[in-house]
Amino acid sequence: MKTNRKEEIVKTAAYLFKKKGFVGVSMRDLAQEMGIKASSLYNHISSKHEILSEVIMQVAQRFTNHINTLAPQEISAIEKLENIIHMHIDLTIQKSDFLACMNNDWMHLEKTQKTAYIKMRNDYEQKFREILQEGIANKELKPADPEIMLFSILSTLRTFYLWYAKNTNIFSQKAKTDLTKTLLKGIILEKP
Repeated sequence: MKTNRKEEIVKTAAYLFKKKGFVGVSMRDLAQEMGIKASSLYNHISSKHEILSEVIMQVAQRFTNHINTLAPQEISAIEKLENIIHMHIDLTIQKSDFLACMNNDWMHLEKTQKTAYIKMRNDYEQKFREILQEGIANKELKPADPEIMLFSILSTLRTFYLWYAKNTNIFSQKAKTDLTKTLLKGIILEKP
C-alpha cells in the first residue's frame, strides 16, 4: 500500500501548499494534517522538495501529454483551442490544489526539476503559440498578435482555480461552454 500512502501524502501536501504556500508548510504540518508521525512520512517520500516536484510535475506532464497529442491532429485551430480550454477546466476541477501549487510554488523546485519544469512550460507555450499562428494563417482567427492572444488565454486558464474555488456551484460543462465562448470570441475571425 506504499503507493496509495504516497498519493495521499502528495494530495494532502498539495492542499497545504495551496493554503499556506510551500515555504509555510513543514513536514510536521503535513504529518499532523494526515494524523501520523512526521518520521512515518519518510517511509514513503524523501523530502518536502520531492513532494513539491511530484505535485507540479504530475499536472505539468498531463498538460504536456495533452498538447503533444492534440497539436498534430488534423482538426481546426479553433477545435484545438476549445480542446485546450476544456482540458484546463477539467484538470483544474480535478486537481485545483495541484494547479495552485504549480502556479505559486514552481520556483521552489530544486534545480534539476525546475529546469525540467521550465522546459515543459516553454514547450507547451510554443505549441499553443503555433496553434494560434496556424489559426491566423488559415483565417480562422483574427490577424492579431499571437503573443497577446497566448497571454490573454493562458493567464485566465492558469488562474481559473482561484475563480472556481468561489464558484464550485457552476457545473463543469457550463464553465467549459461559457469560458470557451468568452475566451475565443475576441480572436475568432467572423465569416462575412
